[in-house]
Amino acid sequence: MITFPIAKINLGLNVVEKRPDGYHNLETIFYPVPLKDALEVQLMDKAFPSSVDCDLKVTNMVIDGDEQRNLVVKAYQLLKADFPDMPRIHAHLWKGIPSQAGMGGGSSDCAYMIRLMNEFFHLGLTDEQMIGYAARLGADCAFFIKSMPCYAEGIGDRMEPINLNLQGWYIGVVRPNIPVSTKEAFSLIHPHRPLQNCREVVSRPVETWNGALVNDFEESVFALYPEIGAIKQQLLNMGATYAAMSGSGSALFGLFKESPIRLGQEFPNMFTFSSLF
Repeated sequence: MITFPIAKINLGLNVVEKRPDGYHNLETIFYPVPLKDALEVQLMDKAFPSSVDCDLKVTNMVIDGDEQRNLVVKAYQLLKADFPDMPRIHAHLWKGIPSQAGMGGGSSDCAYMIRLMNEFFHLGLTDEQMIGYAARLGADCAFFIKSMPCYAEGIGDRMEPINLNLQGWYIGVVRPNIPVSTKEAFSLIHPHRPLQNCREVVSRPVETWNGALVNDFEESVFALYPEIGAIKQQLLNMGATYAAMSGSGSALFGLFKESPIRLGQEFPNMFTFSSLF
């Protein structure tokens, strides 16, 4: 069985306060993007000499770390603890979503793994139950169970669906070869409440978003890596109606009225993606 985890962008990302537990409360809009991974699972033959229940192989992109610590395996293990009769499996993850990009690739993979296991093994889990499992693996993982536009608060775990449709717009994504760790991005942030809540801003036309729909991480990340900030400006110069960094970076995206057909030429040797919503 195969499924196709999608990416997300953040439309506005405001770090409003630091919590007593050391985390930060956020306000953001999660919006799904048709940039995809591919996740396939097959039953493991009982005679296969493996010491693990979920044998994962990742291809197309190099992902740092032990594959047995990948969120896909952790999702399987989480369900296995409550459904011990689940058989052993082989899993193949083909990566199309770049890592350390702020586009939720790992979070999407584990959420779609939960969805796939629910269907493959007829576990009978409801959407709300799957959201509960996903939330245990990461703050934004739960978003990908439904993969619908939503407004998020808390650490990104309190979500409310919103009526937002970017159909007819083109998105262009550029991910430079500069990884930005979430820890590094948060270490330089100065929490504050925005003048305008992002949910209010996105209720207005896209043409009004620049300057009003803000990602708070841009200030610190652009100061550390000016070349990332330069990509945002270049997207605007190419005709993007709105451009921003997604999450804590390092991917940037632009919303265009026409297809950004020169994206690859404008940003050679970088990951690029464009699509019509």
